[in-house]
Amino acid sequence: MKEDKSTKSSLHPKNKHKQSYDFKSLIEVLPELESHAFVNKYETTTINFFEPEAVKALNKAILLKHYNIKNWDIPDGYLCPPIPGRADYIHYIADLIDHKVNANVLDIGTGANCIYPLLGVKEYNWDFTASEIDEIALKNAKKIVTSNKLTENIKLVLQSNSKEMFYGIIDREDFFDVSICNPPFYTSQLEAEKANKRKVKNLSKKNHKEEIKTFGGQNNELWCKGGEKDFIKKMIKESYKFRDNVNWFTVLVSNKNHLKAFEQAVHNVKVKEQRIIEMKQGQKTSRILAWRFD
Repeated sequence: MKEDKSTKSSLHPKNKHKQSYDFKSLIEVLPELESHAFVNKYETTTINFFEPEAVKALNKAILLKHYNIKNWDIPDGYLCPPIPGRADYIHYIADLIDHKVNANVLDIGTGANCIYPLLGVKEYNWDFTASEIDEIALKNAKKIVTSNKLTENIKLVLQSNSKEMFYGIIDREDFFDVSICNPPFYTSQLEAEKANKRKVKNLSKKNHKEEIKTFGGQNNELWCKGGEKDFIKKMIKESYKFRDNVNWFTVLVSNKNHLKAFEQAVHNVKVKEQRIIEMKQGQKTSRILAWRFD
């Protein structure tokens, strides 16, 4: 079988996934992936990225081969993240905090996959506090962390109030070098489902080889009242109360049309500095909005 050796040059220079997936070596570490692999019309080995179980198997293999993460799994219906893009966020955050050694990181809404803490620990040996409002997701994240003996590096916390982000998670004496967050994008389940159907239809027409943005996803993972715009504006407003506890606040922004509103919201809370960091993966561009107080 022929391997696709093309380069994803738009990814961060330190991203391990700049080359296309080496399915031969991935199957060697996780034989179950072979049942999902096939040779496409371009005579390269791939999987069906429309099939959640295939993508889950690919993630298991990637995490095992590149990060020595074992026993990674997620419950049916929960978000299965594209790892190259998640790794990019981690690398850009490392740049933002000047590659500080032993950084303390806060992950808002870690999800059942717990992907950011796993990557951050393995790539930079950071310590994480990771919050989650979904008890099933939190239980699964704890299972992954415990089975990989990472409980000293990753502290998982239930956010009991779904309307809050930092309240109930950050104690008065806490200090974090940076907070990260991949927020819900859509305003409702219906909007998320319609967007996914359009995406699948468009990718099918184009014979596109890139990953679909999401597979599965529960409420709070993909949608919330007001969507990304209201979520991030609330996060910015709430961050002011915790300006002495966090050096850099960051959040992923998917819709560039929201940036002006976010920049104004950041200006309103009188920050010392704000940045917008672009990340590209193939045709997709997302942004990290970062701000800090004096």
